[in-house]
Amino acid sequence: MVQFSEELRQIARTVEEFVDNEVEPYANLIEEEDYVPGHVLEKAKRLGLYGMGIPEEYGGLGLGVVGKCLILEKMGRTHNGFVSIISAHTGIGSTGIVRFGSEHLKRTYLPDLAQGKLLAAFALSEPEAGSDATNIKTRAEKKGDRWILNGMKHFITNGPYADLFTVIAVTDPAKGVKGGFTAFAVEKKFPGFEVGAVDKKMGLRGSHTCQIFFEDCEVPEENVIGEVGMGYASALKILAEGRCTLAARAYGSCLKLIELAGDYMKQRVQFGKPIAENQGLRWMLADMATETEVGRAFNYTVAQKLENGEKAIKEAAMTKLFATETFNKVADRALQMFGGIGYMKEYAVERFYRDARITKIYEGTNEIQRNIIAAQLLAN
Repeated sequence: MVQFSEELRQIARTVEEFVDNEVEPYANLIEEEDYVPGHVLEKAKRLGLYGMGIPEEYGGLGLGVVGKCLILEKMGRTHNGFVSIISAHTGIGSTGIVRFGSEHLKRTYLPDLAQGKLLAAFALSEPEAGSDATNIKTRAEKKGDRWILNGMKHFITNGPYADLFTVIAVTDPAKGVKGGFTAFAVEKKFPGFEVGAVDKKMGLRGSHTCQIFFEDCEVPEENVIGEVGMGYASALKILAEGRCTLAARAYGSCLKLIELAGDYMKQRVQFGKPIAENQGLRWMLADMATETEVGRAFNYTVAQKLENGEKAIKEAAMTKLFATETFNKVADRALQMFGGIGYMKEYAVERFYRDARITKIYEGTNEIQRNIIAAQLLAN
Protein backbone atom coordinates (compact mmCIF):
# COMPACT_ATOMS: atom_id res chain seq x y z
CA MET A 1 0.00 0.00 0.00
CA VAL A 2 1.23 3.49 -0.80
CA GLN A 3 2.47 5.46 2.20
CA PHE A 4 0.90 8.87 2.82
CA SER A 5 2.71 11.87 4.26
CA GLU A 6 1.48 13.24 7.59
CA GLU A 7 0.44 16.45 5.82
CA LEU A 8 -1.73 14.49 3.40
CA ARG A 9 -3.22 12.47 6.24
CA GLN A 10 -4.15 15.69 8.03
CA ILE A 11 -5.84 17.05 4.91
CA ALA A 12 -7.74 13.77 4.61
CA ARG A 13 -8.91 13.95 8.23
CA THR A 14 -10.12 17.51 7.71
CA VAL A 15 -12.02 16.51 4.58
CA GLU A 16 -13.61 13.52 6.32
CA GLU A 17 -14.80 15.75 9.16
CA PHE A 18 -16.17 18.22 6.63
CA VAL A 19 -18.16 15.68 4.63
CA ASP A 20 -19.49 13.90 7.74
CA ASN A 21 -20.46 17.03 9.65
CA GLU A 22 -21.20 19.66 7.03
CA VAL A 23 -22.26 17.84 3.86
CA GLU A 24 -24.01 14.67 5.00
CA PRO A 25 -26.60 16.56 7.10
CA TYR A 26 -27.82 18.12 3.82
CA ALA A 27 -27.88 14.85 1.84
CA ASN A 28 -31.65 14.39 2.02
CA LEU A 29 -32.19 18.04 1.13
CA ILE A 30 -29.98 17.63 -1.93
CA GLU A 31 -32.09 14.63 -2.96
CA GLU A 32 -35.34 16.50 -2.51
CA GLU A 33 -34.30 19.78 -4.08
CA ASP A 34 -31.79 18.47 -6.67
CA TYR A 35 -29.51 21.27 -5.53
CA VAL A 36 -26.37 21.48 -3.40
CA PRO A 37 -26.62 24.41 -0.96
CA GLY A 38 -24.31 27.24 -1.90
CA HIS A 39 -22.77 27.51 1.55
CA VAL A 40 -21.68 23.85 1.36
CA LEU A 41 -19.89 24.45 -1.92
CA GLU A 42 -18.35 27.66 -0.57
CA LYS A 43 -16.89 25.79 2.39
CA ALA A 44 -15.47 23.21 -0.02
CA LYS A 45 -13.79 26.04 -1.92
CA ARG A 46 -12.29 27.45 1.28
CA LEU A 47 -10.89 24.03 2.10
CA GLY A 48 -9.10 24.06 -1.25
CA LEU A 49 -11.06 21.14 -2.71
CA TYR A 50 -11.64 22.92 -6.02
CA GLY A 51 -7.89 23.22 -6.47
CA MET A 52 -6.68 19.91 -5.07
CA GLY A 53 -4.91 18.94 -8.31
CA ILE A 54 -3.76 22.42 -9.31
CA PRO A 55 -0.10 23.29 -8.56
CA GLU A 56 0.57 25.52 -5.58
CA GLU A 57 2.11 28.23 -7.76
CA TYR A 58 -1.35 28.79 -9.25
CA GLY A 59 -3.14 28.75 -5.91
CA GLY A 60 -4.01 25.06 -5.62
CA LEU A 61 -3.13 22.34 -3.13
CA GLY A 62 -0.72 20.76 -5.58
CA LEU A 63 -1.77 17.17 -4.87
CA GLY A 64 -0.62 14.39 -7.16
CA VAL A 65 -2.82 11.51 -8.29
CA VAL A 66 -2.26 9.61 -5.04
CA GLY A 67 -3.26 12.59 -2.94
CA LYS A 68 -6.33 13.29 -5.06
CA CYS A 69 -7.41 9.67 -4.69
CA LEU A 70 -7.15 9.83 -0.90
CA ILE A 71 -9.15 13.06 -0.72
CA LEU A 72 -11.81 11.86 -3.16
CA GLU A 73 -12.07 8.60 -1.23
CA LYS A 74 -12.95 10.63 1.85
CA MET A 75 -15.43 12.67 -0.17
CA GLY A 76 -17.03 9.46 -1.44
CA ARG A 77 -18.43 8.94 2.07
CA THR A 78 -21.16 11.46 1.39
CA HIS A 79 -23.65 12.45 -1.30
CA ASN A 80 -22.29 11.40 -4.69
CA GLY A 81 -23.94 14.33 -6.46
CA PHE A 82 -21.96 16.78 -4.34
CA VAL A 83 -18.75 14.83 -4.99
CA SER A 84 -19.44 14.69 -8.72
CA ILE A 85 -19.49 18.49 -9.04
CA ILE A 86 -16.04 18.86 -7.50
CA SER A 87 -14.43 15.77 -8.98
CA ALA A 88 -15.49 16.70 -12.52
CA HIS A 89 -14.09 20.18 -11.95
CA THR A 90 -10.77 19.24 -10.38
CA GLY A 91 -10.41 16.05 -12.42
CA ILE A 92 -11.17 15.75 -16.11
CA GLY A 93 -12.39 19.36 -16.22
CA SER A 94 -9.04 20.96 -15.37
CA THR A 95 -6.45 18.17 -15.67
CA GLY A 96 -5.88 18.94 -19.35
CA ILE A 97 -4.74 22.49 -18.64
CA VAL A 98 -2.62 21.36 -15.68
CA ARG A 99 -0.91 18.59 -17.66
CA PHE A 100 -0.74 19.96 -21.20
CA GLY A 101 -1.69 23.64 -21.14
CA SER A 102 0.66 26.44 -22.13
CA GLU A 103 1.92 28.83 -19.49
CA HIS A 104 -0.52 31.38 -20.88
CA LEU A 105 -3.47 29.04 -20.31
CA LYS A 106 -2.26 28.11 -16.84
CA ARG A 107 -1.85 31.73 -15.77
CA THR A 108 -5.17 32.69 -17.33
CA TYR A 109 -7.36 29.98 -15.83
CA LEU A 110 -5.77 27.92 -13.05
CA PRO A 111 -5.85 30.53 -10.24
CA ASP A 112 -9.59 31.08 -10.67
CA LEU A 113 -10.23 27.35 -11.10
CA ALA A 114 -8.31 26.65 -7.88
CA GLN A 115 -10.45 29.11 -5.92
CA GLY A 116 -13.70 27.95 -7.48
CA LYS A 117 -14.29 31.31 -9.14
CA LEU A 118 -14.54 29.34 -12.39
CA LEU A 119 -16.21 25.94 -12.68
CA ALA A 120 -14.74 23.43 -15.16
CA ALA A 121 -16.17 20.65 -17.31
CA PHE A 122 -14.94 18.09 -19.85
CA ALA A 123 -16.69 17.75 -23.21
CA LEU A 124 -15.93 14.64 -25.23
CA SER A 125 -19.13 12.55 -25.49
CA GLU A 126 -21.59 13.04 -28.34
CA PRO A 127 -24.75 11.17 -29.43
CA GLU A 128 -22.70 9.13 -31.93
CA ALA A 129 -19.52 9.08 -29.84
CA GLY A 130 -20.14 7.61 -26.43
CA SER A 131 -18.29 4.35 -26.04
CA ASP A 132 -16.77 4.98 -29.48
CA ALA A 133 -14.97 8.23 -28.67
CA THR A 134 -13.16 8.07 -32.02
CA ASN A 135 -16.42 8.91 -33.81
CA ILE A 136 -16.84 12.50 -32.64
CA LYS A 137 -18.33 14.91 -35.17
CA THR A 138 -17.63 18.30 -33.59
CA ARG A 139 -15.34 20.13 -36.00
CA ALA A 140 -12.82 22.94 -35.52
CA GLU A 141 -11.46 24.91 -38.47
CA LYS A 142 -8.67 27.47 -38.32
CA LYS A 143 -9.58 30.94 -39.59
CA GLY A 144 -6.94 33.59 -39.02
CA ASP A 145 -6.01 33.70 -35.36
CA ARG A 146 -9.10 31.76 -34.26
CA TRP A 147 -10.56 28.30 -34.39
CA ILE A 148 -14.23 28.00 -35.35
CA LEU A 149 -16.08 25.15 -33.64
CA ASN A 150 -19.31 23.57 -34.87
CA GLY A 151 -21.12 20.63 -33.34
CA MET A 152 -22.51 19.47 -30.02
CA LYS A 153 -21.66 17.44 -26.93
CA HIS A 154 -23.96 15.71 -24.46
CA PHE A 155 -24.10 14.34 -20.89
CA ILE A 156 -21.63 17.03 -19.84
CA THR A 157 -21.22 17.03 -16.05
CA ASN A 158 -21.30 20.61 -14.68
CA GLY A 159 -22.41 21.67 -18.17
CA PRO A 160 -25.32 23.91 -17.12
CA TYR A 161 -23.13 26.03 -14.83
CA ALA A 162 -19.53 25.55 -15.93
CA ASP A 163 -17.51 28.54 -17.08
CA LEU A 164 -14.70 26.68 -18.83
CA PHE A 165 -14.83 23.50 -20.92
CA THR A 166 -12.09 21.22 -22.19
CA VAL A 167 -13.51 20.36 -25.61
CA ILE A 168 -12.21 17.67 -27.96
CA ALA A 169 -12.90 18.44 -31.63
CA VAL A 170 -11.84 17.13 -35.04
CA THR A 171 -9.28 19.38 -36.74
CA ASP A 172 -8.16 16.98 -39.48
CA PRO A 173 -10.70 14.29 -40.44
CA ALA A 174 -8.20 12.55 -42.70
CA LYS A 175 -5.86 11.84 -39.79
CA GLY A 176 -8.58 10.84 -37.33
CA VAL A 177 -7.37 10.00 -33.84
CA LYS A 178 -3.76 9.84 -35.06
CA GLY A 179 -3.14 13.55 -35.32
CA GLY A 180 -6.58 14.83 -36.25
CA PHE A 181 -8.19 15.61 -32.86
CA THR A 182 -7.40 18.72 -30.83
CA ALA A 183 -8.28 19.85 -27.31
CA PHE A 184 -9.49 23.39 -26.67
CA ALA A 185 -10.17 25.49 -23.58
CA VAL A 186 -13.57 27.00 -24.38
CA GLU A 187 -15.24 29.65 -22.25
CA LYS A 188 -19.01 29.70 -21.98
CA LYS A 189 -18.99 33.39 -22.90
CA PHE A 190 -17.27 32.79 -26.25
CA PRO A 191 -19.49 33.78 -29.22
CA GLY A 192 -21.37 30.80 -30.66
CA PHE A 193 -21.50 28.77 -27.43
CA GLU A 194 -24.89 27.63 -26.16
CA VAL A 195 -25.99 25.53 -23.17
CA GLY A 196 -28.86 23.07 -23.61
CA ALA A 197 -31.55 21.88 -21.22
CA VAL A 198 -30.63 20.14 -17.97
CA ASP A 199 -30.95 16.34 -18.15
CA LYS A 200 -33.32 14.49 -15.81
CA LYS A 201 -31.37 11.60 -14.36
CA MET A 202 -31.92 8.49 -12.25
CA GLY A 203 -29.41 9.57 -9.61
CA LEU A 204 -26.61 11.97 -8.77
CA ARG A 205 -29.12 14.56 -7.64
CA GLY A 206 -27.54 17.98 -7.24
CA SER A 207 -25.01 17.28 -10.01
CA HIS A 208 -26.32 18.30 -13.39
CA THR A 209 -25.56 17.40 -16.99
CA CYS A 210 -26.71 18.83 -20.29
CA GLN A 211 -25.96 19.20 -23.97
CA ILE A 212 -23.75 22.03 -25.20
CA PHE A 213 -23.76 23.43 -28.72
CA PHE A 214 -21.18 25.18 -30.89
CA GLU A 215 -22.38 27.28 -33.80
CA ASP A 216 -19.43 29.06 -35.37
CA CYS A 217 -18.03 29.28 -31.86
CA GLU A 218 -14.88 31.42 -31.87
CA VAL A 219 -11.93 30.13 -29.86
CA PRO A 220 -8.60 32.04 -29.77
CA GLU A 221 -5.67 30.02 -31.12
CA GLU A 222 -3.87 30.37 -27.80
CA ASN A 223 -6.67 28.31 -26.21
CA VAL A 224 -5.46 25.11 -27.82
CA ILE A 225 -4.54 22.69 -25.02
CA GLY A 226 -1.29 20.96 -25.88
CA GLU A 227 -0.39 20.45 -29.53
CA VAL A 228 -2.78 20.72 -32.47
CA GLY A 229 -3.76 17.21 -33.53
CA MET A 230 -2.83 15.58 -30.21
CA GLY A 231 -6.20 15.97 -28.53
CA TYR A 232 -7.12 12.29 -28.56
CA ALA A 233 -3.87 11.27 -26.92
CA SER A 234 -4.40 14.00 -24.31
CA ALA A 235 -7.96 12.82 -23.72
CA LEU A 236 -6.77 9.27 -23.06
CA LYS A 237 -4.30 10.50 -20.45
CA ILE A 238 -6.92 12.73 -18.83
CA LEU A 239 -9.38 9.84 -18.73
CA ALA A 240 -6.80 7.43 -17.29
CA GLU A 241 -6.35 9.69 -14.30
CA GLY A 242 -10.09 10.28 -14.14
CA ARG A 243 -10.74 6.55 -13.98
CA CYS A 244 -8.34 6.21 -11.08
CA THR A 245 -9.92 9.03 -9.09
CA LEU A 246 -13.40 7.74 -9.92
CA ALA A 247 -12.35 4.41 -8.42
CA ALA A 248 -11.25 6.22 -5.27
CA ARG A 249 -14.64 7.88 -4.94
CA ALA A 250 -16.32 4.51 -5.37
CA TYR A 251 -14.21 2.93 -2.64
CA GLY A 252 -15.01 5.81 -0.30
CA SER A 253 -18.69 5.06 -0.82
CA CYS A 254 -18.05 1.36 -0.24
CA LEU A 255 -16.36 2.09 3.08
CA LYS A 256 -19.30 4.23 4.15
CA LEU A 257 -21.79 1.52 3.16
CA ILE A 258 -19.82 -1.09 5.10
CA GLU A 259 -19.89 1.21 8.12
CA LEU A 260 -23.65 1.77 7.79
CA ALA A 261 -24.33 -1.94 7.30
CA GLY A 262 -22.21 -2.94 10.28
CA ASP A 263 -23.94 -0.46 12.57
CA TYR A 264 -27.37 -1.59 11.40
CA MET A 265 -26.50 -5.27 11.90
CA LYS A 266 -25.65 -4.60 15.53
CA GLN A 267 -28.81 -2.59 16.15
CA ARG A 268 -31.45 -4.58 14.26
CA VAL A 269 -32.99 -7.41 16.28
CA GLN A 270 -34.82 -10.31 14.65
CA PHE A 271 -35.82 -13.63 16.22
CA GLY A 272 -34.63 -12.32 19.57
CA LYS A 273 -31.06 -11.46 18.61
CA PRO A 274 -29.11 -8.87 16.58
CA ILE A 275 -28.88 -9.79 12.92
CA ALA A 276 -25.11 -9.38 13.33
CA GLU A 277 -25.21 -12.92 14.71
CA ASN A 278 -26.58 -14.22 11.41
CA GLN A 279 -23.74 -16.05 9.68
CA GLY A 280 -25.07 -15.32 6.20
CA LEU A 281 -25.00 -11.56 6.84
CA ARG A 282 -21.61 -11.75 8.53
CA TRP A 283 -20.17 -13.41 5.42
CA MET A 284 -21.76 -10.76 3.20
CA LEU A 285 -20.13 -8.03 5.28
CA ALA A 286 -16.79 -9.83 5.17
CA ASP A 287 -16.96 -10.10 1.36
CA MET A 288 -17.87 -6.41 1.05
CA ALA A 289 -14.88 -5.37 3.14
CA THR A 290 -12.44 -7.80 1.49
CA GLU A 291 -13.27 -6.77 -2.06
CA THR A 292 -13.12 -3.11 -1.10
CA GLU A 293 -9.71 -3.35 0.56
CA VAL A 294 -8.21 -5.39 -2.27
CA GLY A 295 -9.47 -2.85 -4.79
CA ARG A 296 -8.25 0.13 -2.76
CA ALA A 297 -4.73 -1.29 -2.56
CA PHE A 298 -4.62 -1.83 -6.32
CA ASN A 299 -6.05 1.62 -7.01
CA TYR A 300 -3.29 3.35 -5.06
CA THR A 301 -0.73 1.30 -6.97
CA VAL A 302 -2.25 2.57 -10.23
CA ALA A 303 -2.35 6.12 -8.86
CA GLN A 304 1.35 5.92 -8.04
CA LYS A 305 2.17 4.72 -11.57
CA LEU A 306 0.22 7.61 -13.07
CA GLU A 307 1.83 10.09 -10.70
CA ASN A 308 5.25 8.80 -11.75
CA GLY A 309 4.39 9.33 -15.40
CA GLU A 310 4.33 5.62 -16.17
CA LYS A 311 2.09 4.12 -18.83
CA ALA A 312 -0.96 2.63 -17.12
CA ILE A 313 -3.68 2.31 -19.77
CA LYS A 314 -4.48 -1.28 -18.84
CA GLU A 315 -4.24 -0.68 -15.10
CA ALA A 316 -6.45 2.44 -15.22
CA ALA A 317 -9.11 0.44 -17.07
CA MET A 318 -8.77 -2.40 -14.56
CA THR A 319 -9.16 -0.19 -11.51
CA LYS A 320 -12.18 1.63 -12.92
CA LEU A 321 -13.78 -1.70 -13.83
CA PHE A 322 -13.12 -3.41 -10.51
CA ALA A 323 -14.00 -0.40 -8.36
CA THR A 324 -17.35 0.30 -9.99
CA GLU A 325 -18.35 -3.38 -10.06
CA THR A 326 -17.42 -3.57 -6.38
CA PHE A 327 -19.36 -0.39 -5.54
CA ASN A 328 -22.49 -1.79 -7.17
CA LYS A 329 -22.15 -5.14 -5.37
CA VAL A 330 -21.50 -3.47 -2.02
CA ALA A 331 -24.48 -1.14 -2.46
CA ASP A 332 -26.72 -4.06 -3.41
CA ARG A 333 -25.63 -6.15 -0.42
CA ALA A 334 -25.99 -3.22 1.97
CA LEU A 335 -29.53 -2.56 0.79
CA GLN A 336 -30.33 -6.27 1.19
CA MET A 337 -29.06 -6.17 4.78
CA PHE A 338 -31.31 -3.21 5.55
CA GLY A 339 -34.27 -5.00 3.98
CA GLY A 340 -37.42 -3.03 3.24
CA ILE A 341 -36.27 -0.02 5.22
CA GLY A 342 -33.22 0.27 2.97
CA TYR A 343 -35.56 0.82 0.02
CA MET A 344 -36.89 3.98 1.63
CA LYS A 345 -35.52 7.29 0.39
CA GLU A 346 -34.73 8.69 3.82
CA TYR A 347 -31.97 6.11 4.20
CA ALA A 348 -28.56 6.67 2.64
CA VAL A 349 -28.28 3.14 1.27
CA GLU A 350 -31.13 3.80 -1.17
CA ARG A 351 -29.29 6.85 -2.50
CA PHE A 352 -25.95 5.06 -2.78
CA TYR A 353 -27.66 2.18 -4.59
CA ARG A 354 -29.02 4.49 -7.32
CA ASP A 355 -25.87 6.59 -7.57
CA ALA A 356 -23.67 3.51 -7.92
CA ARG A 357 -25.30 2.46 -11.18
CA ILE A 358 -23.94 5.27 -13.36
CA THR A 359 -20.37 4.48 -12.36
CA LYS A 360 -20.42 1.41 -14.63
CA ILE A 361 -21.36 3.65 -17.56
CA TYR A 362 -19.62 7.03 -17.46
CA GLU A 363 -15.94 7.71 -18.10
CA GLY A 364 -15.99 4.64 -20.33
CA THR A 365 -18.48 1.81 -19.86
CA ASN A 366 -17.23 -1.28 -18.11
CA GLU A 367 -17.57 -3.20 -21.36
CA ILE A 368 -15.17 -0.73 -22.96
CA GLN A 369 -12.79 -1.14 -20.02
CA ARG A 370 -12.76 -4.89 -20.64
CA ASN A 371 -11.97 -4.28 -24.30
CA ILE A 372 -9.10 -1.96 -23.37
CA ILE A 373 -7.69 -4.51 -20.94
CA ALA A 374 -7.94 -7.34 -23.48
CA ALA A 375 -6.36 -5.23 -26.22
CA GLN A 376 -3.42 -4.39 -23.97
CA LEU A 377 -2.95 -8.04 -23.03
CA LEU A 378 -3.13 -9.27 -26.61
CA ALA A 379 -0.70 -6.60 -27.81
CA ASN A 380 2.13 -8.20 -25.82
